[in-house]
Amino acid sequence: MNAAQENALFEHSSVTHAILRMAIPTVIGQIILVIYNMADTFYIGQTGNDAMITAVTICMPAFMFLSAISNLFGVGGASVIARALGLRAGHKVSLASAFAFWGCLLTTLVYSLLAWLGRDVFIDLLGGTNPEAHRAAADYLFYTVILGGAVTSSGVLLSHLIRAESRALHASIGIALGGILNILLDPLFIFVLLPPGKEAMGAAVATSLSNLVSLLYFIGILLYNKKKSSLSFRPAKECLDYNIPASIFTAGIPACVMTLFENISYACLDKLMSFNGIEMQAGIGVAKKVNMLAHCTVRGIAQGSLPMIGYNFAAGKFKRMRSAVKVSHNLAVSTAAACMVVCLIWARPLIGIFIRNGSASLDFGACFLRVLCIGGPFSASAYTYISFFQATGEGRKSFLLAILRKGVVDIPLMFALRLLLPVVGIVMATPLADAVCCVTANLMFAAYIRHLKGDILDGRHAEAIGVRA
Repeated sequence: MNAAQENALFEHSSVTHAILRMAIPTVIGQIILVIYNMADTFYIGQTGNDAMITAVTICMPAFMFLSAISNLFGVGGASVIARALGLRAGHKVSLASAFAFWGCLLTTLVYSLLAWLGRDVFIDLLGGTNPEAHRAAADYLFYTVILGGAVTSSGVLLSHLIRAESRALHASIGIALGGILNILLDPLFIFVLLPPGKEAMGAAVATSLSNLVSLLYFIGILLYNKKKSSLSFRPAKECLDYNIPASIFTAGIPACVMTLFENISYACLDKLMSFNGIEMQAGIGVAKKVNMLAHCTVRGIAQGSLPMIGYNFAAGKFKRMRSAVKVSHNLAVSTAAACMVVCLIWARPLIGIFIRNGSASLDFGACFLRVLCIGGPFSASAYTYISFFQATGEGRKSFLLAILRKGVVDIPLMFALRLLLPVVGIVMATPLADAVCCVTANLMFAAYIRHLKGDILDGRHAEAIGVRA
């Protein structure tokens, strides 16, 4: 898509059409991403070994921390790029993309090194105290985070930056390509190429190879569109100018913190559940992955809408910006509500896809899924407004909502409710925290819009955009 087509989409197409065109490919990519994450659990679940299922589950926060790094530079970079495009500042797009890429790569390499040096302590902290689960988790961590971390985070980063230029379809194809390949490679490595007892290692190798192919696809797209794209990855001192690092971190830190706190929250949930036995630990691990499908669908809608919101905010088209937020919000909440209904009715069959019938972990997983899914619509509403504040450069507001959604409310609730309901109470903390964050996000958005209206009426709309654009 060239600049003229991009401007037409953001400025002149119907809001619903533009949102769907940007969001649908992103949602499909996110769904495939979840499915391929589920593939590891599905194939390993066929062994009937709860220790192997637990190994993959407890490594999820460590692996997803790569997404926190990617979101720091990717969401932050995409926000800066979208607003720069709205101001027709192509040079700033080039510098922001270069800073985002090299910052993401270097940060990931440091994280991978630390994970390698402290791998045993890391795994124990995540709940891998069972000897068999610990050994399998060490294999999974090595191939996905230590060896394949840079490949994974770089691929996710590039998908954000490519999407910011309104190439949502290409961004989603790259993610989908890696996901589909992972689904195909998992059984090959788990059941054929590696011996019994190495199922977690096989899943990890398949994941890293798939992410490598996804990264190569993005590199190919960038090279093919080099003359039509403003993205650049050449390091230069100028990348530190024009307030670029601060702008990227302002928008990216909330996305990073939200992902980071999600991982800390899930790790805390796993650790508390580990005291109740490996069956419950396996059950909550599968329930979280099934519930993640709704969450990542909503995330795809929000990420797909972010470039349009940021572009129109910077261009001063506030009515169109508000319409984009409304369409995105309604689409996200209705989708999450539909997923909630499905999970409430068919919780046991959904968990049964990954855990063999007759296992105690199946019963626990179905129960946990019904509790977790209740928070879906609340989370969808909150996530829409978090993304809105990211798109408009309101870092403090999105940061506050990010830590409120995961970390500040749910972790203390886990410990408090555990005293009342030792098992289910730990899980109930998640939907309760989602509800609190939802109410707060709606109030903050309404207050921000009132303030923005006042600025426009007083002729201070340019100041309302300010350096954030």
